[in-house]
Amino acid sequence: MSARITRRVVATVLASGAVVAAVALPAGAAETRDHGRSSRVVIGDVNTRDGHGGRFGRGGGEWIEVVNTGRGSVNLRGWTLSDRDGNRYRFNNVWLVGHSKVRVHTGFGRDTRRDVFQDRRNSVWDRRDGATLRNDHRRVVDVKSWSGRR
Repeated sequence: MSARITRRVVATVLASGAVVAAVALPAGAAETRDHGRSSRVVIGDVNTRDGHGGRFGRGGGEWIEVVNTGRGSVNLRGWTLSDRDGNRYRFNNVWLVGHSKVRVHTGFGRDTRRDVFQDRRNSVWDRRDGATLRNDHRRVVDVKSWSGRR
């Protein structure tokens, strides 16, 4: 009888520890799993325009990198990248293999593995802005803010 109670207590403690660990994981540390390999997707480098909000042609000069820091591949289908004003880009079938990145350009261009384009005529990312990356379940994966960048 005592051994049975001890096993139950140990099982309860282990289960509660797993729940606490899962709840304590910060939103920015969202990981995905693919064939036993984990990957973390984050917002990388940012290149903003000069803040004038002017028109620009092919690709423009402004972009934001989305980076897979892990070894596993991640499909960004349904993920979104948005700014503070509510402008939003939704990824189509974009795969990020391990340790790779994709640049999300504001202007016009042809999508490739390394570059995707929002096909917008006006700049989105001004010098005092921020970006939010959400997964296909609308959960915040990463947030990055900046000010005074060129």
